[in-house]
Amino acid sequence: MSTAPDTIVLIHGLWVTPRSWEHWIEHYEKKGYRVIAPAYPGFEVEVEALNADPSPIEAVTIPGIVSHLKSVIAELDRPPILMGHSAGGVFTQILLDHGVGAVGVALNSAPTEGVTVLPASQVKSTFPVLKNPANRHRAVAFTHEQWHYAFTNTFSEEESRQLYARYAIPGPGQIVWAGVLANFQPGHQAAWVDYANDDRAPLLFVAGGEDHLMPPAVQHSNAKHYTSNTITEVKDYAGRCHLLPAQPGWEEVADYALDWAVRHARTSD
Repeated sequence: MSTAPDTIVLIHGLWVTPRSWEHWIEHYEKKGYRVIAPAYPGFEVEVEALNADPSPIEAVTIPGIVSHLKSVIAELDRPPILMGHSAGGVFTQILLDHGVGAVGVALNSAPTEGVTVLPASQVKSTFPVLKNPANRHRAVAFTHEQWHYAFTNTFSEEESRQLYARYAIPGPGQIVWAGVLANFQPGHQAAWVDYANDDRAPLLFVAGGEDHLMPPAVQHSNAKHYTSNTITEVKDYAGRCHLLPAQPGWEEVADYALDWAVRHARTSD
């Protein structure tokens, strides 16, 4: 007997922790799903602890994150729904390409290897990390002003400061730099996926119209790179910033993402 997914795995992005999914976890649990929001390796502590000691952030790598996520998902009795935000969207794509997961949703996703579109707002958002090559080996924090531009530009300053205090941590410079350098280095890098993989599960990109960090052009370009016969779609939301999971009206996005995932998920025997 074939069975539909009963678990949702929420994958956070850079500069935040699983805490950024707190609203979605409760929302989906009320719908009867088991919800898992795994932290990156070393990120299992609270936001405040990572701000006090960012050494785990400096050490994290894309292969290490993907391997950890695979180990978490391997403990499940059936393939789950994967939802990733920002860099979590990249990890969602990599996992799907590796045959992990029944369906995927990438919200305001960072680009996988080969996506070279580079909007001006994205350059400005990531400049605090990319301005200094030495940041490749550091955990780089945003000031509130930088966070407000990159993550919460649709919020008031007061709301943005509250979210900054609750969610923001430094970002791993080596992962940000790896994303920039991937298209200039020979061979497949850590964020490579096979765009022609017909065995990949269906994938939805969600694009926030006001996202400065990962603008809609990134989502549409990423989706267009896929040449496989597997379903790949993009859903645009006007007026949405990068911190889409916490923006008022997030329920509409969460419900659409889940409904789409349920409709397109591959069932397991």
